[in-house]
Amino acid sequence: MTAAVPNLPADRVPRHVAIIMDGNGRWAKQRMRPRAFGHHAGVRSARRVVRAASAAGVEVLTMFAFSQENWHRPEEEVSLLMQLFVQTLKREIKSLMKNQVRWRFIGEHSAFPVELQRLMRETEAMSKDNKGLTLLIAVGYGGQWDIAQAAARAAAEGEAITPQAIEQRLVTAGLPAVDLMVRTGGEVRISNFLLWQLSYAELYFCDTLWPDFGADELLRAFAWFAGRQRRFGRVPEAV
Repeated sequence: MTAAVPNLPADRVPRHVAIIMDGNGRWAKQRMRPRAFGHHAGVRSARRVVRAASAAGVEVLTMFAFSQENWHRPEEEVSLLMQLFVQTLKREIKSLMKNQVRWRFIGEHSAFPVELQRLMRETEAMSKDNKGLTLLIAVGYGGQWDIAQAAARAAAEGEAITPQAIEQRLVTAGLPAVDLMVRTGGEVRISNFLLWQLSYAELYFCDTLWPDFGADELLRAFAWFAGRQRRFGRVPEAV
């Protein structure tokens, strides 16, 4: 059963929420621990947020887990993140299947370890008929790459490069547009995340480091979103 967000009408809950999960490394540094400690804590936060979003009635949740630019991080950290992805998939799949979560992985995955690629394909296939929250994990993803691959596919298929042709070929094709983008950690930028899909999203930035972000913080972002007047280019009187 969908849980209501306190004091928030169901029609004001965002359909598609996108999150840049930022601050794992700084959270660990504050505790004088290695970055790996922060990444493991970040997984626990992600689990809390997925559950809260699902309970609130969000239809699609997109979480930015690994950008194309993250390949430039130290090799040891990248290797750790790949191992963490594998461990998380193996550990979480049963619970999320029980809750009818539909998994999708978006991005360029050819450079990922073979085992991880296999697990992603198997998870998508296993959960494709689930009826609950659609959970998109953006890994190896970049917004510029997404638009470029969509335009290249349109050109290869002999179609004119129009906004509609591109939108139909983005990795998020067929899903609702992003309503609310949340970035934790105090940075105020979108870092090549869903550049096309964020065209009319409301952008919510907070100082909370990702491992400290949970259900209460998510609902606070939803309450902020509910207070926004979304005009989509129209004058206020026409909304």
